[in-house]
Amino acid sequence: MNFIKRIVLIVSCLLLPTLIIAQNFSISGSVKDEHDQLVSFANVIVSDISNSAIIHGTTTDESGTFKLVELKQSNYAFQVSYLGYITYRDTLDLSKDLKLKTIILKEKTEELDGVTIIAKKPTVKRLVDRLVFNVENSTLSENNVLDVLKHTPGVLVRDQNITVKNRTPSIYINDRKVHLSSEEVQQLLEGTSATNIKSIEVITNPPTKYEAEGGVVLNIITSKNVISGYNGSVFGNYKQGKKFPKYSIGTSHFFKTKNLNAYVNYSISPRKDYRQIDESINFFDNNQPANSWETDFERERKTGNQSINTNLEYELDQNNRIGFTTNIFLSPEKSTEQTANSTTAVYNSANQLDSTFVTSNSLISKKNNLAFTLDYLHKFKREGEKLLVSAHHTSFDFTSNQNVDTDYYWPDNSLIRNSMFQTLSSQEIKLYTGQIDYELPIKETKLLEAGAKFTDIDSKNILEQYNFMNGQSVIDPLNSDNFLYDETIYASYLSYTSDFENWNLKLGLRAEYTDIKSNSQSTNTLNENDYFKLFPSFHILKPLSEENELYFNYNKRIQRPRYRELNPFKYYLNENNYIVGDPELKPQIDDVLTFGYTFRKDFTFELYYRYERNPIIELTIQDNENNELQYAYTNLDHAITYGLDFTTYTELFPNWNLYALASVFYYDNKFYSQDNQNDLLNNDKWSFYTQIINYFSFLKDNSLTADLTFLFISPVAEGPVDVSSRSSLDINLRKTFCNKRASLSLGFTDIFDTLNFNQTTRYQNQDIYSDWYTENKMFTIGFNYKFGNFRLTNNKKEIDLKERDRLKERD
Repeated sequence: MNFIKRIVLIVSCLLLPTLIIAQNFSISGSVKDEHDQLVSFANVIVSDISNSAIIHGTTTDESGTFKLVELKQSNYAFQVSYLGYITYRDTLDLSKDLKLKTIILKEKTEELDGVTIIAKKPTVKRLVDRLVFNVENSTLSENNVLDVLKHTPGVLVRDQNITVKNRTPSIYINDRKVHLSSEEVQQLLEGTSATNIKSIEVITNPPTKYEAEGGVVLNIITSKNVISGYNGSVFGNYKQGKKFPKYSIGTSHFFKTKNLNAYVNYSISPRKDYRQIDESINFFDNNQPANSWETDFERERKTGNQSINTNLEYELDQNNRIGFTTNIFLSPEKSTEQTANSTTAVYNSANQLDSTFVTSNSLISKKNNLAFTLDYLHKFKREGEKLLVSAHHTSFDFTSNQNVDTDYYWPDNSLIRNSMFQTLSSQEIKLYTGQIDYELPIKETKLLEAGAKFTDIDSKNILEQYNFMNGQSVIDPLNSDNFLYDETIYASYLSYTSDFENWNLKLGLRAEYTDIKSNSQSTNTLNENDYFKLFPSFHILKPLSEENELYFNYNKRIQRPRYRELNPFKYYLNENNYIVGDPELKPQIDDVLTFGYTFRKDFTFELYYRYERNPIIELTIQDNENNELQYAYTNLDHAITYGLDFTTYTELFPNWNLYALASVFYYDNKFYSQDNQNDLLNNDKWSFYTQIINYFSFLKDNSLTADLTFLFISPVAEGPVDVSSRSSLDINLRKTFCNKRASLSLGFTDIFDTLNFNQTTRYQNQDIYSDWYTENKMFTIGFNYKFGNFRLTNNKKEIDLKERDRLKERD
């Protein structure tokens, strides 16, 4: 026993100096601001006094407290930092556990000649292949992303559509495409705060790195988290139209640790929308007027769309990162209903009432659009050299149940007959893609980019129509079908960028091979098609001085048919009115040239020319033999557009900025007659549109802002259709509170209700006129509240793939 005691004593004596030397201490405390509010997720760091090397660090928890442990006895430089506050600094002599007094952080302000700088105005910068609209920390950053797009040079937002140079752009976030319908995109952007938006890139002629699919690209760039922490926000708006209210509410959350970046956004938009169309059709028999139809159409649509978007990004080390993104859009059946009621009066050639028919169309639908992306980024030792590999899957599921009831009456309102039918339809799409991108800097001013992509799409469409006879439903085999569509795309690209003395050059070539198979099972019609296309691009920029520059670019693009545009089903709205697709639609190929000149930084003039082969449009066609109206997807022969655009974003006075866009353009499209496919017709027109936005700021801290927007669009040609002019005047007020944590906005859109329009189709035996009315005139009120470390910038992004854009639903 004494022997064991001696051994323990000897070992203890030997280890005692080591234990004394290795003894560790801790530093703890709490952090508040000048308003006695706890500061969560502030950075707390101790570093070596001699060389400033960081020894240890942590962040304050939700209660504002922190604790640094396992620190050796020494003198340390101690600091606490939080974005938007002056960094607290001190030196500590650590020889025992320290519990510090409460640390008070003071807010940081930058002063110039006694004036506190609150925000800067947005700026516009021209790069060799795009225009960059910088909005970070500007007055626009208090809005949502859709509001920022409304103010972006060259962009028009109207009628639930976003357009650039009369084309619908592809929306990207951090170079990853968001493939939703126009309505879904607007809900997503309206439900996303612009606080964390760095810039909007307007790419009218996208380089080969981007998919050849589509035309213009709008790339939304978000800021990166710079320090660890958490911030979030809740937001919402209320819009009151002439008939119905519309609501939107959502919440976003951002969280960053040393290695993990996380973002989640959820929004829901319960609303009811109203549309009214007054339509007149003159039918012909042997080129002579036979009868005319006058239709009053009213539609009410109830939706409760939900959007869920998440992004997780984990840094394995300084050279490797993995990311996982989901983009989910849901339209539940219980909140998606539509009723369309129409009354049609039929007049004979003597303009006497022949009969009337009244149609009631009710529709219940459900849609799930689920997208998942996994990517991996590797940075090589050479500065700027990197490799990105990504895999993506989309599952799209749409079902609808439609009931159509039509009553026919004589002029004395006695019943002639009744027609009832039910349509059950569904669409299921599975999309799989794999992509690899590589960037290699060559010297300091040259960059080589290369990549490849594989895409596989499987689409299954089912339509079953039932006619009701004596109260019993009987399937209609002539109007029921299964349509299968498979598409495979192989793509690769190569791009070279070089900055010469006073020149910026970018060249690229993209190659795509497409293989298509479609099968209409009811008619046993099998269509197979494959094609190989090359898509070159060329961009050059010549700075003339610090404030003046010239640029020229060219590229070739493709617009593949949407899946439902290929569907040969006749989807009946009533017995005399249906929508039909064409499985033999050709892809649209565009050649686009642009020449621009920027004068004194703020003023840009741009000439452009676009040649479209086989443009795809939805034609409204009257069948004079059967007295039917078709909405048919088809190819035009070709179309030519050229024009001159002018944009400026400039300061008129210290509290008054002006954005102006003006465009004059000529559009000429060639299409074949419905009676004679050898008869090539055309519709051409010179048109003009302008948008002028005045930005005003008030109060000493500029916390009250006002936007006054005027939009005018002259008559335009869209295929064989002539669309009337339209205009609108909007006003919006915004006030920020609580040190910019909260904001409230009030506004009126289309104050004079002048944004509605009419359409005319008149050529050969086609004579259709319609007046369109939607709820454009609205009163709006919105709010946004930020919590946590709301001054953090974030890494929010949407990762998605190009082909999902073709999942768009018809309106």
